[in-house]
Amino acid sequence: MMTPRFGSSAKTVLCIAVGLACSVGAIAQAPPLSGAPAPRRDINGIWRPLVGAQGTGAAEMPADGKPEHQLLFTPYGAEMAKRNKSSNGPDAVAAVDENDPAHACDPQGFPREDLFELRTTQFIQTPIKTVLMYTYGKVYRVVWTDGRALPKDPDPRWYGYSVGKWTDDFTFVIDTNGTDPRTWVDNAGRPHSEDLHVTETFHRVDRDNMTLTVMLVDPTVYQKPWYGLKDVRLTLMPPTTDLVEMMCSPSELAAYNKRYAPSTKKK
Repeated sequence: MMTPRFGSSAKTVLCIAVGLACSVGAIAQAPPLSGAPAPRRDINGIWRPLVGAQGTGAAEMPADGKPEHQLLFTPYGAEMAKRNKSSNGPDAVAAVDENDPAHACDPQGFPREDLFELRTTQFIQTPIKTVLMYTYGKVYRVVWTDGRALPKDPDPRWYGYSVGKWTDDFTFVIDTNGTDPRTWVDNAGRPHSEDLHVTETFHRVDRDNMTLTVMLVDPTVYQKPWYGLKDVRLTLMPPTTDLVEMMCSPSELAAYNKRYAPSTKKK
């Protein structure tokens, strides 16, 4: 269970903790653009995304049963999707019957870090890499910016291998491959293979705002590329902002399931 270390209602804590299909909208009203010029080739700082918890799947393509949000699987991808039992979305199962690896405290991995609980994130730039420090799971990613290429045949990692480059003075693009296929793409249980390639595009609009777009390409599982996020806005926070601790606790998850998870066994 992800345990947030801040005051909140019990319902909100439980929704955050186990990824229930809560009705979560934008976390805040988007303030107007500041108009102040952005520094060139710089995304240093602490950024808060104006997007909800994406409890029923990636914000751009939620698993809500609408035809326009139906992803086109390959035959192999369709078989993979059937194996994943999520407690969210139109095909949700009871919590006791799900097999979400993140709910068993496996790392939720990437791109799910973007496509589920995208929360306040700190970006730290150096001359050779950019480090992303996430609130959810208290994990970090290293994005190499020293000109290296992505590995051609990488051993899978929970969060993959990432390289980044500036395509202009205000647009930073991250490419990631080598992600572990045991992880889910999002909270709706969308699968992926070792062939997944994710492109994140951060565009700094002005001093206090930037946008994030996430595109996924996995020809082994999906018939065509698709967007998980499109132009999601992030706002710059004060440098004294403290990132809260949200850690996975097997003991708290077991206690939650014992108390709240409905049973599907026939009486």
